[in-house]
Amino acid sequence: MALTGIQIFKLLPKTNCKECGVPTCLAFAMNLASSKAELDSCPYVSDEAREQLAEAAAPPIRPVAVGKGVRKATVGGETVMYRHEKTFFNPTLLAATINSDISDADLVAKLGIWNAFQYERVGLNLRPELVALKDVNGDKAAFAKVAKKIAETSEFNLILMTEKEDVMKAGVEVSGFKRPLLYSATSTTVDAFGAIAKENNLPIAVKANSVGELIPLTDKLAAMGIKDMVLDSGSREVKQAFEDQVAIRRAALKGNNRSLGFPTITFPCEMASNTDMESLIASMFIAKYGGVVVMSDFKTESVFPLLLEKLNIFTDPQRPMTVVEGIYEINNPDENSPVLVTTNFALTYFIVSGEIEGSRVPSYLLIKDAEGLSVLTAWAAGKFGGDDVGTFVKKCGIMDKVKHKNLIIPGYAAAIAGDVEEELPGWNIIVGPREAAHIPAFLKAQK
Repeated sequence: MALTGIQIFKLLPKTNCKECGVPTCLAFAMNLASSKAELDSCPYVSDEAREQLAEAAAPPIRPVAVGKGVRKATVGGETVMYRHEKTFFNPTLLAATINSDISDADLVAKLGIWNAFQYERVGLNLRPELVALKDVNGDKAAFAKVAKKIAETSEFNLILMTEKEDVMKAGVEVSGFKRPLLYSATSTTVDAFGAIAKENNLPIAVKANSVGELIPLTDKLAAMGIKDMVLDSGSREVKQAFEDQVAIRRAALKGNNRSLGFPTITFPCEMASNTDMESLIASMFIAKYGGVVVMSDFKTESVFPLLLEKLNIFTDPQRPMTVVEGIYEINNPDENSPVLVTTNFALTYFIVSGEIEGSRVPSYLLIKDAEGLSVLTAWAAGKFGGDDVGTFVKKCGIMDKVKHKNLIIPGYAAAIAGDVEEELPGWNIIVGPREAAHIPAFLKAQK
C-alpha cells in the first residue's frame, strides 16, 4: 500500500530547507504522496528512508522499459487519468505481426519496408518500434531463426509470442540482448515463463480472461521477484476491451491497486477484419490507454496517422514544444545574407525554417525564447516585445556574422518595429509577411 502524506513526513529529515522547491517537509510529503513530486528532489533523505519511501515515490503505473538500441522505449509511468490534468509521459508503442514460418526473402523485404516508415515532424523522428513475432507451428528452430534475424539486422525490438516454453527459451536465447517483451504468462504458463523472464531480466506480458483474473497472476510474478509486467485483459471484443483499459487505469490511479499498476498491451489485429477498422481501433487505444498496440501490418496510410496521434496525445498540453534560442543558419548564409527573427515555438520554427530553406535564399534565422508561444500570442503576452527583441539581437552574436543592419520581423509583430528601432539604433527594421508561405517570394524580392 502507498504511504500517506503524514507517514512520508515521518521519514523525511524535517529540516524545511526548501531545496526541494516547496516551503516545508510536510508540503513535500503531501506532494510525494499524490505523485506530484519526486523523492530525488530531497537532498537529505536517508538511505533507509529512501527504501521505505520507494513505493510512495513510484508512479502508480510502473514504467516498463522495452527493447534496446535506438528504438528502446518505456511504457507506463502514468499518473493521471486525463491528459489535461498533467500530461501523459510515455507514448504508446506500435507493433506489427510477423509469423514464425515466414520465408527469409519475405522477412527481409518486410523489414525493409517497415524500416522506411520514419517521418520528420517538428524536429522529431516518428517511427514504429516493435515487431511481434508469433509462433504458428511450435517449431522452436524456425522461431529462433526469425527472432535472430529481426534482432540482429533491424532496429526493431521484439515481442516474442508463443505458448510453448521451449520455443520461448529458443527465442530469448538469440534475441535476449534486445530485451524483448515475453508474451504471455497465463494461468498455465506463468511459472515457466516467469522463470524465463526472471532469469533473463526481461519484461513479461500477463494474459487472463478478465481484469479480475489478472490480479493473482501479477501477484504470483511479483512474489517471484518480477517487476516489469504488461497486462492483457484477454478481451478481443472492442467495447469490452475499451472498458478493460479504463478499468485497469482507474484501479491503478484511483484505487491504488498495485496488482494492476502496469501498462497494457492491446491487439486491434485480432479485433477487426480489415485494415481501416483495425487502424480505427488502434487510434482508440492510443488515446485510452494502451501501452502497446499490436497491428497485423504496418502500412503508410495507417501508421503515419497513428504516429501523429501519438505525438499529439503525448505532448505536454501545459508545456508547448520549443526549440533552443539562438542563431540558425539556413542555406549556408554569409555576411550579406538577410536576418529574420521569430519565436521558439517549435511549429513556428519548423514552418518558417522550411519556407526559408525552400526559397534557397541563404539566411540567418534568429530564434528568441518566448516560452514556446507563437508570434501573435507571444506579442500579446508581452514575451515578444520590441525591447526584448532588440536586446536579444544585440546579445545573440549576429552582429559578428553580418555586415549589414537589416532585421526582418514577423508581419504579425509589426507593432514592435518602432521599439526595436529604438533598441537597435542605426538598424533598418523590415516588416516581413504575415504568412510563412509568402516568405520565399519576400526574401527573393529583398535581393
